[in-house]
Amino acid sequence: MQDSPTPATLASAIADLLKREFLPNLTDHLAFQTRVAINALDLIARQTSTQAATDAAECARLVALLKHEGALAELNAELARKIADGELDLATPGLAEHLWATTLEKLAVDQPNYASYRAEIARK
Repeated sequence: MQDSPTPATLASAIADLLKREFLPNLTDHLAFQTRVAINALDLIARQTSTQAATDAAECARLVALLKHEGALAELNAELARKIADGELDLATPGLAEHLWATTLEKLAVDQPNYASYRAEIARK
């Protein structure tokens, strides 16, 4: 276990510093590049703070679908192969729900302000 601050906390602090102290004083290309860096740091913070939980949830869903244990990457590869081979499709119990939950977990990290994502989360 790592001591504080966590990687997510550090990334957020750096992003906040860039937003507050540097971005207002920059123009044109350097301001754009700084916004890109801020977005990357924010993504890192979101991913590191949620990855363990979302990976565990995704793995549990895959174990239920595939009916055996395994590493997340191996289970995902098997799922993709079975979908490609036609062994599994949207009529397979739990598959659509798994795909939707995984999509929402990815959007929470990649695009948490995406209007359709926010509407779906509000709907739940």
